[in-house]
Amino acid sequence: MLNRRELLCLAGSGAISLMAGCGGGIWPHAYAAEDVIFQPDVELALQATVAENAILPGRPTPVWTYQGRLIKGDAWHLIDAEESYLGPTIRVRRGQKIRIHFYNELPEESIIHWHGLHVPADMDGHPRDVIPSGRKFTYEFEVCNRAGTYWYHPHPHQRTGPQVYGGLAGVFIVSDDEEEALHLPTDEFDLPLVIQDRRFADNNDLIYLTHPMERMTGFLGNRILVNGRPRYRREVVSRPYRLRILNGSNSRIYNLAWSDGRPLTVIGTDGGLLPSPLVRPNVILGPAERVELWADFSGMDKGDEATLVSRALDLGPLSTMMGPGGMRGPRRGGRFLPNGAPFAIANFKIAHLDKADVQLPERLAAPPPDETEEAVNRHTPRRFHIAMNHMRGVINNRVFEMTGVAEDEVVKLGTQEIWEFINRGGMPALPHPMHVHGLQFRVLGRLGALYDGYLDKGWKDTVLLMPGERVRLMMRFEDYDGLFLYHCHNLEHEDMGMMRNYYVRAA
Repeated sequence: MLNRRELLCLAGSGAISLMAGCGGGIWPHAYAAEDVIFQPDVELALQATVAENAILPGRPTPVWTYQGRLIKGDAWHLIDAEESYLGPTIRVRRGQKIRIHFYNELPEESIIHWHGLHVPADMDGHPRDVIPSGRKFTYEFEVCNRAGTYWYHPHPHQRTGPQVYGGLAGVFIVSDDEEEALHLPTDEFDLPLVIQDRRFADNNDLIYLTHPMERMTGFLGNRILVNGRPRYRREVVSRPYRLRILNGSNSRIYNLAWSDGRPLTVIGTDGGLLPSPLVRPNVILGPAERVELWADFSGMDKGDEATLVSRALDLGPLSTMMGPGGMRGPRRGGRFLPNGAPFAIANFKIAHLDKADVQLPERLAAPPPDETEEAVNRHTPRRFHIAMNHMRGVINNRVFEMTGVAEDEVVKLGTQEIWEFINRGGMPALPHPMHVHGLQFRVLGRLGALYDGYLDKGWKDTVLLMPGERVRLMMRFEDYDGLFLYHCHNLEHEDMGMMRNYYVRAA
């Protein structure tokens, strides 16, 4: 018997075949039978396709990209990324039901993972559910997450790194009543900033994985892009802005700060707003992590500038590890920019003066509940040892199996647990940003912290571990049973097999 996912996929492919026969083009209409199953508040289409984008002067760069079309809803639900290869920004409200028709027009199979969103297992983008080239699948889910900055990207096994690097990623923003009551900056004063590093050939083609070492350490570029643009500059007015920053790089770690030394004002992390603003001199942001900043340009004069930078971060052997072509410690102008090197990220120039009275609230959101005593394994946390073993990434000495689940990877629906991730180091000793699908967690504590700047507050779905560090997480398995992933979000590590399933068993 076909399950719901298979029915939707078959219905989608049938619609494509029918429309192609009638000259319907690349945007076939939704399959009518789906309306009986699910009544969406917002409906849109995303097409993964091959395109070109003028990233650098000269020849356009071939990219893979998501193209969007709004079917049902208001214009603000789907906002195209201006002149960028990035996918459109999706904006929804908590509690809305959303239907997204995914058309895979790439030359290979793909799938979409809704990073950070709490959705059913068959909507989460597990690689076992990949969509073949030329086929369609319809995602349907209710938005259960609190207001926050999430994102979407492909997740096929062994091809996530190249597909994301090729351009497939987009921002997914959720709002709710609690957030709106705060009157934070909105519209043009609410800026998503996706930071990525890329490397280009002389003809402006993207370069990816030219040396075996790049797979083991994680791929690094030599140009920093923001929202798909190099040397990002934006004219602003002299008032507060909300910056939603996503580390969309495959493996690079950023050490965010203002160039003039003034502190960062943090208002949110992966899973939404913090209980209250947090003032930090710098914030370390691993791959897939997000941070929201209150950037107040008030009091600045016309023509003044503020620059967001990544400060130098001593990553030890990683900063001087053998690079492409056998070079040791390549310089800025070399084939890649070392992880931990300092550089400018984004420049903001005051174009107009503004006297808008926008105040930073003292309280932002309800704090995460302290439910440690309710964890069913509070005295015996599950432990996951992360390491490089004989040139491959392992979790508890295991690599990825498409549907494989070990006995210690089965949890019970409706329970809370404490998980402990331990970065054993190994050879080489590398950072690992660990991501858990299907939920948001709280960081209970970090042992062996090597740096100042970790942002372990609020709700998280990705946490960065340096070699020798360990973190304890509190998570709740609710609403949905089924097979979910946890893995390193260094995408080259993920593709090498540093990924496992956990199974949520219904009570």
